[in-house]
Amino acid sequence: MIVIVDYDTGNTRNVKKAMDYLQIQNTLSADPSAILHADGVVLPGVGAFKKAVDALNERQLVPVLKQVAQQQTPILGICLGMQLLFDRSFEFGETPGLGLIPGEVVAIPDNLGVKVPHMGWNQNQVTQTDPMTKDFDQQSTYFVHSFYVKTAAKYILAQADYQVKIPSIVRDRNVIGMQFHPEKSGRVGLSRLAAFKELVENGNYSRNRS
Repeated sequence: MIVIVDYDTGNTRNVKKAMDYLQIQNTLSADPSAILHADGVVLPGVGAFKKAVDALNERQLVPVLKQVAQQQTPILGICLGMQLLFDRSFEFGETPGLGLIPGEVVAIPDNLGVKVPHMGWNQNQVTQTDPMTKDFDQQSTYFVHSFYVKTAAKYILAQADYQVKIPSIVRDRNVIGMQFHPEKSGRVGLSRLAAFKELVENGNYSRNRS
């Protein structure tokens, strides 16, 4: 069973609908026990980084999610959920993240001649071969964000060009993130959720870039 972390971030229901469509067994839950005993965990998110961290802290889920990662359970962060996987964000001041992948979340520069937020469809370039990026190169997905992750190249599986390179899929062993919204990205997005399901079922999360 895959547990979608339910912490009032706005797009949990849409992620669930997408997984239901794919016939992936899943449930929405904020129960620490359910999350810790899941076969895989999905951390969605929209909105502000600090508000999301506060919501996780209110539910005492920050240590739970860290334990999920430590026990090698696959965890997938989506959009803001991906950003939460990193060390810190500088949105509305500095806020610590989960620290599951080294890196930080910074604003998309406003002097690049592109609109901020980055909103709409953008093409992805695969930078590393991985089960999560199979048949993904040059495919377009739907983005909505004003901040992006800065991290080492070894953690970046795919990226989008928005006058700055936006990491679109990241991974360190069992911890995976997608900056785009797979649930809003049609066939290509649904195929990424299916790839995560296969990774959960196959138990192949030992890929270590640390």
